[in-house]
Amino acid sequence: MAEPRKKGMISHGVAAQNRKARFDYAIGDTVEAGIVLKGPEVKSLRLGRATLSEAWAGERDGEVYLFNAHIPEYQGGVLSRFEPRAPRKLLLKKKQINQLLGEISKKGATLVPLQIHFNDQGRAKVLIGVGTGKQKQDKRQAIADRDWARDKARLMRARG
Repeated sequence: MAEPRKKGMISHGVAAQNRKARFDYAIGDTVEAGIVLKGPEVKSLRLGRATLSEAWAGERDGEVYLFNAHIPEYQGGVLSRFEPRAPRKLLLKKKQINQLLGEISKKGATLVPLQIHFNDQGRAKVLIGVGTGKQKQDKRQAIADRDWARDKARLMRARG
């Protein structure tokens, strides 16, 4: 019989999200990758305490790693400790790794982690996008478009 969920635990769904990524970068292709984690890291992720705001992905020794993602230590009395900002290996097929590394070799392209979520089997996955940095005028245009969409929706609601 399945164990009842504890309060505040995420069984399926988004554990951490990089909300500024789509504002700062023009995201092209996205890839879902597995991530190598220790037990207490998974428990901390299930509590939804991770931060991806300063995280990035890159190549090291022919593999793709997630750098600077903050997963705080689990405070449930676990003896094993881990580094909150340690590089974590991403699990991708060799063909996917070669494709991603080929795309980031272009000028201005980078791998941006968009979110960490749990799939239907309860495994942690990272959604990675290939992004190129937006310039200031592009960001201003995105803000203007968002404001206009909000005002338009408000006007349509007022008209009935």
